[in-house]
Order: sequence, then C-alpha cells, then structure tokens
Amino acid sequence: MMTQRSAQDVVTENSGYTRKMVMTEGIKDELANSQFWFAVQVRSRHEFKVAEQLIRAGIDAFLPTFEKLSAWKDRRKKINFPLFPGYLFAHIEKEPAVLRAVIKTSGIVRFLGLIPGEPEIIPDDQINSLKRLMESKEELDPYPYLQNGRKYRIRRGPLAGVEGILIERLDCHRLVLSVDVLRQGVSLKVEAADIEAV
Repeated sequence: MMTQRSAQDVVTENSGYTRKMVMTEGIKDELANSQFWFAVQVRSRHEFKVAEQLIRAGIDAFLPTFEKLSAWKDRRKKINFPLFPGYLFAHIEKEPAVLRAVIKTSGIVRFLGLIPGEPEIIPDDQINSLKRLMESKEELDPYPYLQNGRKYRIRRGPLAGVEGILIERLDCHRLVLSVDVLRQGVSLKVEAADIEAV
C-alpha cells in the first residue's frame, strides 16, 4: 500500500503556460512511471485553446512555440506561433478511459500513430530536447523532417547534450531536431566549435 508523504508544489511550465499542482511525492513517482508523451492533432488555429483546456483539466500539455515578427498596421510586434501548427503533446497514461477523455476535448481531432487507432508513444528524449530548446530562448525555425544524416551533440552551454542532425551551409551551421511521429523538425543555429559528432 502506498503511504502518503508531505505534499509539495510541482510547477510545470509549458511554452508560456504555468500550471501548479499539489501532489504527494509518492503519487508523483507513480504517475511518472505510468505516463507517456503522445502527439495530438487539433483543429486549425486551436493549439493554444486546446492546451489551455488540457491544463485546466489537470493534464500535462506541452505546446512548443517560436517567436516571429508580425506586421500590425503601423508597427511590428513579436508573436508566439506554434512550432508545429496543428499539433501539441500530452503526457498521460496509455489507458482507454484516459485516451477517450482527452480525445473528447473540444478542438482535438485525433492521436497520432502509425497504426490507425493506436496512439504512438514519443520517446522522452525528443520531448526533453524540445523543452530545453524552449527554455534556452534560442532563435528556432521549423524545418523539414530529417531521418538520415550524421548526428551531432552540443557539447557545452545551456543546451549541452542535445542531439540532432547537422546541416552545413556556407554562412552557418544548423542543428535539426526531428519528432518522428510528426515527421517534422526544428532547427537552431550552432557554432562549429560547440558541437561534436556522436
């Protein structure tokens, strides 16, 4: 039988959204071992609304975003846009009842998976790398999905340990991180001296 320990505040930051949950350490450890990351497709321009709904329902939702300058009549303003338009991520149990509850959320279309009706689990390292990119505030750009290529690792700085495929251009080097289930990627500029082959 699980014993209840002292409660602590767990703060989760998701691309501008902050959710505070109070749970016992024992329950937190149990949930961490039984929950997985899944990608969900949402209706066009419903990414932020769906993320808010999931967070209000107590679900750990992650919506990666990037800043882009947008023209507004007489001025230009930086606005957050979804890094992967039409998609976001949910950290939940792979239980039929939980999956059904999430899919009923207004604005959600479906879970992503190679097999129809079978949501595909996303490796933790792909989500963790994306979260670190968000926290670093580096300039990010959406990039076509890359499956093949030489892998490199950032060896120093706040993103040390993050891996991706290196794209070399005349003026710069870009490291591309891909999310397999989405078949999409994201890139950031890196210095040649800060990376090493894996």
